[in-house]
Amino acid sequence: MASKRSDTAAVGRRGFLKGAALSGAAAITAGEAKAVPVEAPKKASAAYPGPLQLAADTERPNADPATQTSSGGDFMTDVLQSAGIDYLFMMCASSFRGLHEAVLNHGGNKPEIIVCVHEEIAAAMAHGYYKIDGKPQAMICHATVGLQHAAMAIYNAWCDRVPMLAMVGNILEEDKRLPGAEWNHSAVDPGALIRDFTKWDDQPANLQHFAESTVRAVRIAQTPPMAPVFISVDAELQENPIEDREKLKIPKLSLPLPAMGEMGALREVAKMLTNAENPVVVVDRLARTPAAMPLLVELAEALQCAIIDVGGRMNFPSQHPLNHSGRARAAIAQADVIVGIEATDLWGLINAHSDRIVRSNRPIYKPTAKLATIGNREMLIKANDQDFGRYQPVDLAISGDGEASLPYLTEQVKKLIDDGRKSALAERGKKLAAAHASMIDAALSNATIGWDASPITSARMCAEVYAQIKDDDWSLVGTSVGLAWPRLLWDMKKPHNWNGGSGGGGVGYNAPASLGAALANKKHGRLTVSFQGDGDFMMCPGTLWTAAHHKIPLLYVMNNNRAWHQEFMYLQAMAGRHQRGARNTRIGTTITDPNIDYANLARSFGVYGEGPISDPKELGPALKRALAVVRNGEPALIDVVTDPR
Repeated sequence: MASKRSDTAAVGRRGFLKGAALSGAAAITAGEAKAVPVEAPKKASAAYPGPLQLAADTERPNADPATQTSSGGDFMTDVLQSAGIDYLFMMCASSFRGLHEAVLNHGGNKPEIIVCVHEEIAAAMAHGYYKIDGKPQAMICHATVGLQHAAMAIYNAWCDRVPMLAMVGNILEEDKRLPGAEWNHSAVDPGALIRDFTKWDDQPANLQHFAESTVRAVRIAQTPPMAPVFISVDAELQENPIEDREKLKIPKLSLPLPAMGEMGALREVAKMLTNAENPVVVVDRLARTPAAMPLLVELAEALQCAIIDVGGRMNFPSQHPLNHSGRARAAIAQADVIVGIEATDLWGLINAHSDRIVRSNRPIYKPTAKLATIGNREMLIKANDQDFGRYQPVDLAISGDGEASLPYLTEQVKKLIDDGRKSALAERGKKLAAAHASMIDAALSNATIGWDASPITSARMCAEVYAQIKDDDWSLVGTSVGLAWPRLLWDMKKPHNWNGGSGGGGVGYNAPASLGAALANKKHGRLTVSFQGDGDFMMCPGTLWTAAHHKIPLLYVMNNNRAWHQEFMYLQAMAGRHQRGARNTRIGTTITDPNIDYANLARSFGVYGEGPISDPKELGPALKRALAVVRNGEPALIDVVTDPR
């Protein structure tokens, strides 16, 4: 229940409504709270080494009977460098000790090793890094057991169509395996574990094979539709001397240009759009590069049509008057032409569906509406994992990369718009702008509900954060499940302002993927923020250690509703369906008794932490202190106790 409003708080709420952005009230309320100084955690130094460790660190290791001056790992390191791999995300393991040592001593720690305490963290960081930097990176894990840990994160990247080079150390020849763990951890075909959700894999038998397969893998991963690829790296191949280095060649990496849709078909789509009274364009994972957003804006403004951005990438400015993502159902219901460009699940968007009592669905769109799609999603579908959504019949389906097809589609649209048509389109644009303004006004009003309540509303939490970062070059790289306020009300207009969701909805994605994105943002000096769900966070809390160890600046704002609240709501619906009451639905769905102290947990990993904060007046000052830490190049976490969504 919302707490009783004071007169002062009421002024803050009115100021919020007067301002055209959420930052209004946040700035007012933040000024009222008293700052409570909190010292940054002192970094714990490593335990002082004993005499044996000192000897190991200062003396040359004993000569191996088969002393060598080079190893297969050296050549593998050269291959990774040549393929443009800048980072190797990993948790150390014996099955790739040869490559690990070679990267450090032969390669000079290039690619740079990012130390992770779990393989899922390593894969998710590579996922998040690509979505900001646009350049695939590598992760490596230990044999079959490490690959099973990493599998969830690789699956997310598959569903999100994000490229990465996943590798595993393996001992293929059975006569080379030592008794015990090397048998338990080896496989004849480790790629079989994740083949259903990788684009391509191989297990090289020699070093030349490794060079060609790795370069091929990086090329395949980046050829749309993009996805993870996998290389199994034999341990002996890493460790043994190179017999004849001069015979080994590293092939040049050349990337094919993404294929655009067939020109005649694109001209047909242009005709459909220009002749329509109420066309709608739906996009999801359209933006491969920063160039996509201005291209889509150009098309939208030429047509003066509504854009529905599902948000798999940063496709369209959030506050543009033609952005109608927040009123998608109304826009679709009025449309006479709907064009999906890299729309991952068009059926799910243009149909209403319910899972209450009996699962049912019905179309939202008019039966006379014409439908078309442009994209390459169906060029990479596998049978077992059903990540492709329900089949949606359309009038025209075009295979081709959406971003590559946009310039030609826009050119054809402009050719078809004569002077007489321009005035009609301008009038349509005015109506759409008015509908957009009404949508934002309604959202602003809804955001003030329970403004001074404790626990803190998710709307206020988002408002307080935006008030303090809006003048920075900021990047929002993750949100907890169902947190829609930022994409609706923040002014997102740069390609890095938002990087989409997890793809597969796998719990545990957000914390490490956000850190990978923050690593990519670091070299650009951007301020990186992630809203972190509490249930999701507990899958990979060790991510914080990597953040502290590598000094990756990132603000985690813990959206702590002390539950897996989506499941809590589902269980309540089931109890209501069976008329059994909601009394028991907290069992198995809440994270209480005891409550988790996330701020203390953060400090234990060497990350600045504050909270739990349940008084909204304390949130603004706490964020200010945490952001000072992040702006100084360190990670921070604020634990915000929020209301259920």
